[in-house]
Amino acid sequence: MIDTTYKYQRKELELKALLEITQAINENQSEAVLVNIFKFTCLVHLDIKALILYVSKEGVFERKISHGVKGKIPISLDSSQVTDQKSSGQLHIKLSDGYTFEELETYLPVYHKDKMLAILFLKRKSMELELDLDFTQALTNILVVALENKRFARQQLEQEVLNREVAIASQVQQMLFPASLPNSKELKAKVTYFPHSMVGGDYYDLIRKSKEKVYFCIADVSGKGIGAALLMSNFQAALRTLLRSDAEFGVIIQQLNYTLFENTKGERFITFFLGEYDFSTKTLRYVNAGHNPPILCWGKTDKTELLEAGTTILGAFEELPFMEIGERKNLDQFTIHLYTDGLTESMNPEEEEFGEDRFHNFVDEHIQDDPEEFHRDFLELMQSFSRKIPLRDDLTLLSLRFS
Repeated sequence: MIDTTYKYQRKELELKALLEITQAINENQSEAVLVNIFKFTCLVHLDIKALILYVSKEGVFERKISHGVKGKIPISLDSSQVTDQKSSGQLHIKLSDGYTFEELETYLPVYHKDKMLAILFLKRKSMELELDLDFTQALTNILVVALENKRFARQQLEQEVLNREVAIASQVQQMLFPASLPNSKELKAKVTYFPHSMVGGDYYDLIRKSKEKVYFCIADVSGKGIGAALLMSNFQAALRTLLRSDAEFGVIIQQLNYTLFENTKGERFITFFLGEYDFSTKTLRYVNAGHNPPILCWGKTDKTELLEAGTTILGAFEELPFMEIGERKNLDQFTIHLYTDGLTESMNPEEEEFGEDRFHNFVDEHIQDDPEEFHRDFLELMQSFSRKIPLRDDLTLLSLRFS
């Protein structure tokens, strides 16, 4: 009779324990609350004296509960330390010197399919008390699955937030680019832009300040993602403000460098090319700040040259160590091709880069093409070369023809 009464009481306590933990889960209680309820349930309702609970997370078993243990136990267990033979029910844990689980009586593994999600070590209050290991294991399973679901939901929420941030950054970046490019007799422009991801690190612009003067630029910021997009947005705002201020050409570059250095403390940099063409004087001025040299094509002579004069990358130094403003006069019919290193670093299946030489040869062979034809033929060449190998970086090609 006593044995039957005891078993009845045990089942009643187990049912109470199950109701408490499931109610907390249904109420969407926090992880800390769920863990505390489980701990209280084990100690009070299941007559457990000491317990340790490790829960798997990204290749490591993290200690969630430790109660009633006097010896030194690890805060976490690397998966490589745990060898589990599910078929034989044997668990081997390689511990460093000084750590031990010897004072605990047994362990209960928790699985999802063939993956071990948690390990519960425990000790009864009395060896005479019967402990329903199957129920204890099932209760642990309920807790661990609830914790996994919470972690998964948290990851989903973080991913949704990140996706929204990336979408916003992508929209911000698209707003940096000109809404349209000129296609008139005196100036034709064409761009090909392929971002490596939703948010790229390339920037190009064309600004018609007056009837006589037009500015054009291309840039590549170090790093990718949201930070790069926001940095480039700030850079564009500074550039346009400086162009409206009638600042000297060299001062514009110096101030852009200073602003970038102040914002990033030298931890990020931008390669940049800025050109200015004056239709009235037929003069081109430019500064190349560590960028891939644009190719100038002299339309009447089929001559090409690289526009390399300038300075070092922007943002690396508080003050630029040197500055040279390039100048070309008597230009009335010419083309300039500006590009980022994503173009020359494109790969084919043989892991060969497209390279500077291949692009320069292409320019020489298509020197008389207008921008539209040039880009159409270039895309055909690039597709033939890469054979669907994904880009490693953003690719930008901006072509301007002045007449």
